[in-house]
Amino acid sequence: MATIWIGIAYLIGSIPFGLVLAKTFCRIDPRTEGSGNIGSTNVARLCGKGWGVATLACDILKGTLAVAMALYLSDSSSLHSLTALAAILGHLHSCFLGFKGGKAVATSIGVLIPLAFVPLLLASLLCVVVIWRSGFVSLGSLTLVTALPLLLMPALRFDLLPLALTVMVVVYWSHRENIRRLAWGEEKSWIKKPMG
Repeated sequence: MATIWIGIAYLIGSIPFGLVLAKTFCRIDPRTEGSGNIGSTNVARLCGKGWGVATLACDILKGTLAVAMALYLSDSSSLHSLTALAAILGHLHSCFLGFKGGKAVATSIGVLIPLAFVPLLLASLLCVVVIWRSGFVSLGSLTLVTALPLLLMPALRFDLLPLALTVMVVVYWSHRENIRRLAWGEEKSWIKKPMG
């Protein structure tokens, strides 16, 4: 049963909500427009903030539902972590998109909501502050995944450290181009500069 659920979690994670919402309601393929990413930031730029928020909510929810079901099925911390990773892997390498996908931040947040809500909340607040102050969503995302392992330790959730560290590596890897652009001052800010 555990193996079956991990497979199902991968399929849930593979659902490309950003692509579905953008193509259905905006007639735009986010893979070929904007940054080329199916995540909420690109959908928001292409279709408006409302659809970006809807994409974010759906990508978070699919991770949360996958892990919540694993918690219901078993008290095994290993199963919970493997389910979380399967959902994240599905978002990164969707079987519905030729094993391509998004950058996994929203789904990573989703899988951690039922596992480590308070540390995640604190890391998310740091993320929001960084985005607000810098204008860079990518920098906020990197802040979140970097802070999370550190915040798990005072919460005594050492069992989740392997998951959090894996998520950090995965998100850094999926943001490698953003990191390069940040280093060279070429990253696009979320804050629109005034004309003139």
